[in-house]
Amino acid sequence: MSELMRRLWSEEEGQDIAEYAVMLAVILVLVVGTIRLIGTNANTVFSNVASSIQ
Repeated sequence: MSELMRRLWSEEEGQDIAEYAVMLAVILVLVVGTIRLIGTNANTVFSNVASSIQ
């Protein structure tokens, strides 16, 4: 049992996967936030253009 715990503690592959998962989550939050912000602004611009054409 102690050999298994020592091997799991010294193994670094799981740590790399966790770090990549955290980085991916942060990037996803930034991208989704940016898309929502741009989408809202783009909707406003298109609405203003449409109302000025009519």
